[in-house]
Amino acid sequence: MFDIKSFFKREVEKKLMDVDDYIFMPERLEMELDGGSLNCVLNSDGRVDIFYTKQGVTEVSSAPRKHPFTSFETELHHGIYDDVIDDLVKEVSKIIDSSSKYFRRNKILSSAPSLPSRPLS
Repeated sequence: MFDIKSFFKREVEKKLMDVDDYIFMPERLEMELDGGSLNCVLNSDGRVDIFYTKQGVTEVSSAPRKHPFTSFETELHHGIYDDVIDDLVKEVSKIIDSSSKYFRRNKILSSAPSLPSRPLS
């Protein structure tokens, strides 16, 4: 037999949990993490942007809002976005630890000759 009450209850819960239907108050939380700066931004459309900067290297990632009825700060404290933050920290560390075979800090690049300032006739 079909239970109409549970069907309507499920549909109402589905509508309430759809993050796309909400407008959020933008929030921003900043903190120091592993020698770098972590910025977590909740946008009004429910998108969460996470920025991690260390030694001049910045990596950015976005995630959808997970729980519309929970405060953004509470979500962060419960580790909802920890996987995204871990990936950002790893990427920045990987970039910082790598080095170029072409550009070195102790190597001075020769400058190219300058072009003449007056037109050739």
